Amino acid sequence: MGPPLYLFPGKDPMKVVCDRNALFEAVSVVSGVVNTRSPKPQLACIKLTAEGDSGAGSLLLEATDGEASVRISTMSVQVEEAGDTLVPADKLRQIVGAEDNEPTLTIETDGDTCHIKGADAHFTVYGYPAKEFPELPSFADIASGKTGPKPKDVFTAQSGVISSLINKSIFAAARENTRYAINGVLMKRDGKKLEMVATDGRRLALCRGSVPGGNNDGPPASCIIPSKALNLIQKLADDPEESITIAVTETQAVFAIGGSESDGEGARATLATSLVEGTFPPYEDVIPSDQDKKATFDKSVLGSAVKRAALLTNEESRGVRMSFNGSSKQLELASRAPEVGEATINVDMPSYDGDDVEIGFNPQFIAEALRVVPEQDIIIELKSTNKPGLLKAGSDFLYVVMPVNLQ
Repeated sequence: MGPPLYLFPGKDPMKVVCDRNALFEAVSVVSGVVNTRSPKPQLACIKLTAEGDSGAGSLLLEATDGEASVRISTMSVQVEEAGDTLVPADKLRQIVGAEDNEPTLTIETDGDTCHIKGADAHFTVYGYPAKEFPELPSFADIASGKTGPKPKDVFTAQSGVISSLINKSIFAAARENTRYAINGVLMKRDGKKLEMVATDGRRLALCRGSVPGGNNDGPPASCIIPSKALNLIQKLADDPEESITIAVTETQAVFAIGGSESDGEGARATLATSLVEGTFPPYEDVIPSDQDKKATFDKSVLGSAVKRAALLTNEESRGVRMSFNGSSKQLELASRAPEVGEATINVDMPSYDGDDVEIGFNPQFIAEALRVVPEQDIIIELKSTNKPGLLKAGSDFLYVVMPVNLQ
């Protein structure tokens, strides 16, 4: 049984005809921020606002879980009646997803009841008064300090740069770690240099990109962004040439995708997120600087060898032994799972400097790093069996991984 039906005399109905594919894409992304277990049922909903008339207009979709919020505006609609409504996100997504043979869908409201119609289907979904949805401030209001303290940093970057940095860091972030500060990715801007850093205590990924100068002329500005928000940014930022304007306050980060580079006005999508509290570990101290052994690899060749060696590991024996031999310019990867079997794979090293060394690594950690870098030439630097390894790709990606004990 749905929520109670609220009828407000004189409330204008909303009616829009939507491109089904564009609507489904927008609903799918916005649904990612919804908390379906929220004690407030309104936070399990998507607010739809139709603006414009005479067929021209836009449909604004908004959702929030109280910590993060997303707004997406789609122009792939014909607005017959402007208005707004609040619809349960899960049902809206399921219905729009199921109507995949329809080129368009019509959405219209009757009080707080939402009707979704295709050529041969009519769905009635009970919603809530749109006014019960929290007001989400615009990017311009946040960037100007209208809704709170003035941001400590505002800058613009290409969407492709931001997506690349997220992709090359987020995989190393902790998940539900008791050290709350590492349950996210550190973003740090210093002039035209932008860094993202993530760690789970056993490995650390650091990547750098270039951005135009911003409004921050003081010391480097940094914040810790939750992984959930960054995953949503990757879904929203699908055009690498599009601009993203970012505002960082003491408590939140806001991303305006598309629109004006000065204030985000006219943005196609906006995401705001609370920041992760706490102090990020001093990651510079973790990056080794005294490595005296250096090997180069073709990424595809090394990735294939690691993947195959990992086949003969299990929960008790997760490590792969990596033996670097300078005279033969070969790396031997060996794995063994008790009562299951063992594997040995040999890989040519285009070059190797330093003494021979054996070291164990979790193969998943190596494979995940190799998947996110575009470069084919990979460098691995080592010190000794019990010291961390350093993987490099290009000049803007560093990956520190702790060794594992081998039996």
